[in-house]
Amino acid sequence: MATAASPNKPTLGRLLFGKPLATYDLPHQAVSRVIGLAVFASDALSSTAYATEEILVILAFAGAGYFDTALPIALAIATLLIIVTLSYRQTIHAYPNGGGAYIVARDNLGELPAQIAGAALLTDYILTVAVSISNGVEQITSGVQTLRDFRVEIALLVIIIMTIINLRGVKESGRVFAIPTYFFLALAFLMLAVGGYRYLTGQLTPITGVEMVKHSVLEPFTWFLILRAFSSGCTALTGIEAISNGITAFKEPRTKNAASTLAWMSSILIVIFLGFTLLAHQIQAVPSHQETIVSQIARAIYGNSPLYFLTLTGTALVLLMAANTSYADFPRLAALIAGDGFLPRQLTLRGSRLVYSWGIVVLGLLASLLVVFFRAETSALIPLYAIGVFLSFTMSQSGMVVRTWKVGHMQPGEVVKTEATVLEYDAHWKPKLALSALGALVTGIVMIVFAVTKFTQGAWFIVLLIPALVYVFFRIHYHYRDVAALLSLSHKRPKRHIGPVLSLLFIEDVHAGTLRMVDYAKSMGCPWKAIHIEVKPGKAALVEQKWKERVGEGELIIVPSPYRQLIEPIREIVESELEKHPEGYINVILGHLAMDTLWEQVLHQNTAFIFNLALQGQERVVMTNVPYQIHHLHENGNGYTGHALPTGSASGPAVPEKHDAPPQ
Repeated sequence: MATAASPNKPTLGRLLFGKPLATYDLPHQAVSRVIGLAVFASDALSSTAYATEEILVILAFAGAGYFDTALPIALAIATLLIIVTLSYRQTIHAYPNGGGAYIVARDNLGELPAQIAGAALLTDYILTVAVSISNGVEQITSGVQTLRDFRVEIALLVIIIMTIINLRGVKESGRVFAIPTYFFLALAFLMLAVGGYRYLTGQLTPITGVEMVKHSVLEPFTWFLILRAFSSGCTALTGIEAISNGITAFKEPRTKNAASTLAWMSSILIVIFLGFTLLAHQIQAVPSHQETIVSQIARAIYGNSPLYFLTLTGTALVLLMAANTSYADFPRLAALIAGDGFLPRQLTLRGSRLVYSWGIVVLGLLASLLVVFFRAETSALIPLYAIGVFLSFTMSQSGMVVRTWKVGHMQPGEVVKTEATVLEYDAHWKPKLALSALGALVTGIVMIVFAVTKFTQGAWFIVLLIPALVYVFFRIHYHYRDVAALLSLSHKRPKRHIGPVLSLLFIEDVHAGTLRMVDYAKSMGCPWKAIHIEVKPGKAALVEQKWKERVGEGELIIVPSPYRQLIEPIREIVESELEKHPEGYINVILGHLAMDTLWEQVLHQNTAFIFNLALQGQERVVMTNVPYQIHHLHENGNGYTGHALPTGSASGPAVPEKHDAPPQ
């Protein structure tokens, strides 16, 4: 008797992804604030490793003499960060079930703005993985120059590892990635402290031996250049929205824990970003293709001591781990959009570890394509970056303006429930509305500046991609809507006469698998006939002979196919039978040899899928696949093997002869 496989049986999948989790284990997968900071803040915190450098890269167009401008630009970015953080704290309290910009836009602005926000965020999450991992690899190759030629391979390996770890579950991946995140934070604050001490004691000297990036043409120092540098440095804000998207991942009280984590994340981010910018100014660091700004700061402070290499290691690790923010949020957001019918429904399914496995895999594949296409070069990916996140900022804050306006015009004590939130009067609605409006205005301006200043460098691709994605989203939505309308049973079903089912067995040869098809057709008690498409000249006579000897019943029809086609003759036969049986169903029965391993299965024709595609458009046609398990039956002593089949029997064994063709 067959027994179910043991749930504890060791397999490669179990080793990689862990044992399956039951649905009731979902609440236990929630994370604390400490783990939540590592899961959702690694993207934002890691941006401190390249935000200062991106500002200097743009200022280099005017010359190194204008690098002093990086400090006021960094202060302006920090101010914007505070505004966005305060605004998103309001969003967290208003929408405790998460969803961020997508849910806020859908609830207050409508479906089109919601899909724009969703497309922008999904694009940004994919770019986050590509940018952070590419920059992490650059940090590694700054210390180990011999690895520069293997940047793409290293980046792809990291993506594969991160995909596998995230498929193990949010809680487990959070524990794994908490270590490098806090390791980086410890080293970053240590470097700021030691650097500050050396500066105050006059021991911090300018760095030397670094070749600055050279632009072919120097540009005048204008407001346009300053805006370009500002928009590049605004990559420091990427990842701020992640916590508001993933509120449901936190332990109770979820809203309080998420808001607290957001405050800590932003505070740490501001301190490190301004600290790195200040230290870069003091040591006269320059943007370079050979050495990152963080590497220059660490070398100026520590020399070539072990702390220098530890700092580079910590920075590389947090950059590599920053992709985990996207792995946490991309699948959740994709599941929300798919649940509304704008993405394939498969994205709403949780895997064995209670994560949205399809979303995780799709994210890994798309990020890998970007890494390969752009050769893991951060400078090439940055122009594509941040437009999506600032567009989502703008949508989210605009939605909060509308929501706060509604709240302010309600009566005290009045409560209105929507799909995603609860509206009730708030006496402090005016300052909250002003904050959201300021956030929407500023982030909207930054988005426009970024799109204009980076347009020719690659931002045009994102400007075109987001509308294209929105168009695809709505096409998917219309498809699901039309299918639902066609499947609805809004009217009483009309009574109709249903004739008997006619089974058509399409056989390639006569062997044990064929006999199982015959037995299945007979078991239904309906008329049946077998059909052989003669694609090999001369084989039909042999098939007819074996049919008489081994089956001895039923009708076998030989259909010539001089052009060696299978699908067209089968389709013509089915259409002909449909005309003869206008009130009945046609059951097309196909055989299938089931093998134990994938490589064995590849050795046999697997045409059932092709036939399904060819006939699925036919009404009143049902496809049935009858498998024949070769090894399973052989091991258990069952099946049609070993003896001649008496004439007239349809259930006895069949003996392959020398002239038998190998079963397909």
